[in-house]
Amino acid sequence: MNWCDMNESVLEWGSEEIAIPYRSPLDNRMHRYFPDFYMKIGSKKYLIEIKPYRFTQEPNIPKRKTKRFITEVKQWGVNLAKWEAAKEACLDNGWEFKIITEKELGISYK
Repeated sequence: MNWCDMNESVLEWGSEEIAIPYRSPLDNRMHRYFPDFYMKIGSKKYLIEIKPYRFTQEPNIPKRKTKRFITEVKQWGVNLAKWEAAKEACLDNGWEFKIITEKELGISYK
């Protein structure tokens, strides 16, 4: 948020202000997705989701399907549904959807 305030290129920004409807693959019901940020930089508008890199990758199938693995698969399915809805909303509005991870932010965990 400080980056948005301090960067002269950012003309507008908001945090979790835009609601995007999506259908959850878990219950087949409509839900609302709130991307982390909306930004206007120059004449371009963006919806930004910030996630740890590991949550942006499909879970690897382990030898034993643990409770944790099943939870990760469910979350992966929900994330894909959210991100697809965000991409469609951006196409409809002439915006761009970006997922940013610690790799793009230059953060390393030890």
